[in-house]
Amino acid sequence: MTALRMAFNELRRITSGKLPKLAVLALALVPLLYAALYLYANKDPYANLKQVPAALVVEDKGATAGDGTVENAGEEVAGELISGARFDWHRVSADDAEAGVRNGTYTFALTLPEDFSQALLSSGEFTPRQGVITLTTNDANNYLGSTIANQVVAEVRRSVSVKVGAEAADRLLLGFSTIRAKTVQAAEGATTLANGQQDALTGSQKLVDGAAPLADGAAQLAAGLTQLRDQTKDLPAKSQQLADGAKQVADGNETVARTAEDYAAKAQALVGRLDQVNGDVATRLRAAGFTEEQVQRVLGTLTESRAPLDDANGKVQGTAGQLRTLANGAKQVSDGAAQLAASTPALTDAITKLDDGAVRLAGGSAQLRDGATSLRDGEQQLVDGANKLRDGLNEGVQQIPNPDDPTRESTADTIGDPVNVRGVSQTSAGSYGAGLAPFFLGLATWIGAFVLFLLLKPLSRRGLATGQNALRVALGGWLPGVLLGAAQVVIMFAAVTVVVDIRPTHPVGTLGFLLLTSATFVAVLHALNALLGAVGKFVGLVLLILQLVSAGGTFPWQTIPVPLYPLHYGLPMGYAVDGLRHLMYGGALDSVGKDALILVGYLVGALALSTFAAYKQRVWTPSRLKPELVL
Repeated sequence: MTALRMAFNELRRITSGKLPKLAVLALALVPLLYAALYLYANKDPYANLKQVPAALVVEDKGATAGDGTVENAGEEVAGELISGARFDWHRVSADDAEAGVRNGTYTFALTLPEDFSQALLSSGEFTPRQGVITLTTNDANNYLGSTIANQVVAEVRRSVSVKVGAEAADRLLLGFSTIRAKTVQAAEGATTLANGQQDALTGSQKLVDGAAPLADGAAQLAAGLTQLRDQTKDLPAKSQQLADGAKQVADGNETVARTAEDYAAKAQALVGRLDQVNGDVATRLRAAGFTEEQVQRVLGTLTESRAPLDDANGKVQGTAGQLRTLANGAKQVSDGAAQLAASTPALTDAITKLDDGAVRLAGGSAQLRDGATSLRDGEQQLVDGANKLRDGLNEGVQQIPNPDDPTRESTADTIGDPVNVRGVSQTSAGSYGAGLAPFFLGLATWIGAFVLFLLLKPLSRRGLATGQNALRVALGGWLPGVLLGAAQVVIMFAAVTVVVDIRPTHPVGTLGFLLLTSATFVAVLHALNALLGAVGKFVGLVLLILQLVSAGGTFPWQTIPVPLYPLHYGLPMGYAVDGLRHLMYGGALDSVGKDALILVGYLVGALALSTFAAYKQRVWTPSRLKPELVL
């Protein structure tokens, strides 16, 4: 008897009669009910979140910004949430929201407090505090609902942060523009100041240039006046001597008038002496520093004074009758000389005062020169400082940003939200249900194989009784399960792709891999049932549970506890899920071959165990004739 003959006999046995056929049909539909129905129910739950009731409490009273505008961030957030329609939002009071979450009317509640806007604007007043959004959840309503609500709040928080950050950045950049405008004004003022300081420096240099010759001239004047003072200090005594001599002349003329003949020669001698005196006076006056005009004026005065004496001398020579006139003239000369002697001390005092003033003028001129030099040096420092201030402000103006309105708004938006995520998806499941499909298709295949052996006998008793080859008996017991498992896979795959509309990237490869997975799982469960009997069904159920927690069907398998890692590597479902993911989502197919080889290894190993079980069961034992446990 061949393996195929034993397989057909088993199929004929389980399909003889109406109820057995219905039972076989029900077994073929078990994976369909498990995988297709579950995937249909969870195909895209996020698209139906708008049917989830949620309470929205808006207590925000708004706030006034620094520029006088009134902000009400709470109303803006509420408007965005309601218009977004991600949930079935209900605006209610705080008490109604609290009660609604408690009794399950609302899945969660979101509360925006009355100082929400004030808190968001507090940074602009340098009294920063955070705006608080209160999320009220109740895991008794739904744990995942709370998790999704936390994500919604995180998104609201990010959106508000972006908006507030962008507005703050816009104000900051606008402040930079104001600072730049003021700095430009300051730079213009500094330029004007630098130009004025340069003019002042030029003026102070001219002052220095003029003060130096002035000081030198004043020093020379003081020295000349000092010399004049020294040379005219004897002038009063000489003038007095001149006055005394004139008086003697007058007295002599009086005598000469009496004795014309005797005094004619004396008068002539006196005239000669006066000529000598005139020359001496002129010489001394010039030597004393008198100007030529002053000398000539004195000489003119002396000449005028001597005119009577000269006339008198002529008349004395010509006639004695004119001697009285000569005596009177001599008296006038005497009086003039006395006046000259009396005014000479005043002249020397004036020269002394002039000399003292010239000394003071020289000292003041020197101080003026030194002060002008210091002023010029100070002005040079001011010019250097003003130039540095001007250059620094002009350089600073170039460094202060001054964007136009579109650039400022774009920059503010970038500062408020500096990072944008650009998703690069190498493969995409497309929906939540499609993302779970590999796990549930693999799981449904195991369950389908499990329920088959509620009806199928793992080994042909006839084959065992007739002493058939153990491998032939094992294959004869495995092939009916493979055929029924293939029917399960085809029905399930058709429903998932056509009805649930989950379309694999590689449909033929996916179907082939599912058939291999089904054949492998059938072989594993066939071996357990053949080797352990009723206990094998229990072990198959235990293996199902172990693979549920270790296959990594929902979360990455690396998230399971480390002690469970050996289960992931040692059980076949993890490899089935991995291969289905790559085939359904369009990932790299390199690992699919490895997964298929591992499943083939499990299949061969399971058939080896089934062959061993068939070999052992060719000997009938009391426990086989009367088993302790029958399932």
